[in-house]
Amino acid sequence: MIILIAYVSVYPKLAGKNLNKVALFDCVASGLALVIVASKYWGTSVEFDFLMVELNWFWFTLLSYSVIEIPVALWYFKASFTKGS
Repeated sequence: MIILIAYVSVYPKLAGKNLNKVALFDCVASGLALVIVASKYWGTSVEFDFLMVELNWFWFTLLSYSVIEIPVALWYFKASFTKGS
């Protein structure tokens, strides 16, 4: 949900085609995802399976967030730079 809100609503309004601003806001969005997951799993020994590799909550969140975000980011940049504006 964070990725959807960021790329459909926040980034077009606040960053547009500025790659530096998108990168900055994306760090904030990624940090928000990590804070949300940390509030549940910080200090626990829960492990998650990511492509047959056991990871703690931090690495699992970071990797899975990236896997989900990359196609959306590619779509955003393709749509932003092929518009006539």
